[in-house]
Amino acid sequence: MFFLRGVVSAQNIRVAAAANLQSVIEVLQKDFKQRTGITIEPVIGSSGKLVAQISNGAPFDVFLSADVDFPETLLKNGFALKKPVVYARGSLIICSAQNIAFDNWERLLMTAKIKKIAIANPAIAPYGKAAELLLQNKGVLGEIKSKIVYGESISQVNTYITTQAVEVGFTTQSFIKDAEGKSVVYYKVIDAKYYEPILQGMVILRHGAGNADAEKFYQYILGPYARKIFQTYGYLASQDKK
Repeated sequence: MFFLRGVVSAQNIRVAAAANLQSVIEVLQKDFKQRTGITIEPVIGSSGKLVAQISNGAPFDVFLSADVDFPETLLKNGFALKKPVVYARGSLIICSAQNIAFDNWERLLMTAKIKKIAIANPAIAPYGKAAELLLQNKGVLGEIKSKIVYGESISQVNTYITTQAVEVGFTTQSFIKDAEGKSVVYYKVIDAKYYEPILQGMVILRHGAGNADAEKFYQYILGPYARKIFQTYGYLASQDKK
């Protein structure tokens, strides 16, 4: 798809974006405006909370979720125009602001050295759901349950990590790019076989019906320019192989 510079947008685009996209959406926003002249207004939050806002009439045009289930729910309830498409795949990491060796992180979490472990609320944040499943599959969830601190979103988990409110946290790999030049963090990428694939879905919402600029942004997110930006932030585009 070709984009023309200098096109003046007739309508504003309000984009509901999952909290894990907080930094990458800023880069996408600037690149999209440079290529099209169209400005988007992103609103960041946990996927579950954004769905609640949309269901209650919030005037968003496009929804970029951290999973596919939340957009599917919106489609089922008549708030989305068509079936969600996967625009990126996320990766889970264990991370700390302390110089911790994560070679045997499962055992480490059960030691007295680790007092608090941050994950996002699994009920509303897909990365939290993935982290909880990981801990369950590793057989340590029961042992460390009392140490877990739940963030309202993955952004709050990242804050817990950088401020050392917790010793470790489970977050998205894109956080490493976010932290560059701001915070020193140590991490290990989790083997994806221990949690379900984090497929991030996008839909044009009912409020965006007939908004040509919303359609342009939708196509941009699925195109090569956005794909390159997502890859820079540690995501796999939907076309990429593991």
